[in-house]
Amino acid sequence: MDREIVVELKHVTKRYKLFKNDRKRLLAIFSKKIPYKEMLAVNDVSFQIRRGEAVALFGRNGAGKSTILKMITGVTYPTTGEIKVNGRVSALLELTSGFDPELTGRENIYLKGQLGGLNDKEIAEVEGDIVDFADIGEYIDQPIRSYSSGMKARLGFAINVNIRPEILIVDEALSVGDKAFRDKCLKKVRHIIEKDGVTLLFVTHSTDTARQFCDRGILMKKGVLTFDGEIDKAIELYNK
Repeated sequence: MDREIVVELKHVTKRYKLFKNDRKRLLAIFSKKIPYKEMLAVNDVSFQIRRGEAVALFGRNGAGKSTILKMITGVTYPTTGEIKVNGRVSALLELTSGFDPELTGRENIYLKGQLGGLNDKEIAEVEGDIVDFADIGEYIDQPIRSYSSGMKARLGFAINVNIRPEILIVDEALSVGDKAFRDKCLKKVRHIIEKDGVTLLFVTHSTDTARQFCDRGILMKKGVLTFDGEIDKAIELYNK
């Protein structure tokens, strides 16, 4: 318990405004009189994750899991409450997003590395590891627009796990590619957790995979945190 807190949510709530159509959404920018429905995606959630912990986040579709990940990674912000993140975050969410289709795979390594806070020298040090892990052959020097979705996912995963993350956020991304590549991904994630002391926040519906990596589980239901504790108890409650 003396380890540093790297992720902390304090009474975080996220509300979304749902408009009837895009026209009304646009008009709402200029007028507060446009009617809308309100959806409470996350409701007064608080938890802490310490350096080196591996935590699974469970919940049915619509429980608020993805919204929490988006807020932690800065894609969106809480309506109320506070989120603190201390460390370089690598998020395996949408593996194929963020690529420039006109740049080559190798050029995109530098682009995504820079977006992740690395300088060119630091990216050059891990470039070979990324290329070897992605294992897409000569396509690494071809424009991303020529890639299949599977190739883009392989490269996206390779970049995110090799840019020396301090906090790794995984949202079902370990199901990417064929069985051999999935096994390779699982082995890599296990290595960086055990050897590099990376903090893991793992969102999944696969309780068996969660049990492999995590000793703590957080259970969400309709935007509310309903359990935070030992992984086997979290899985038991989730399965119910």
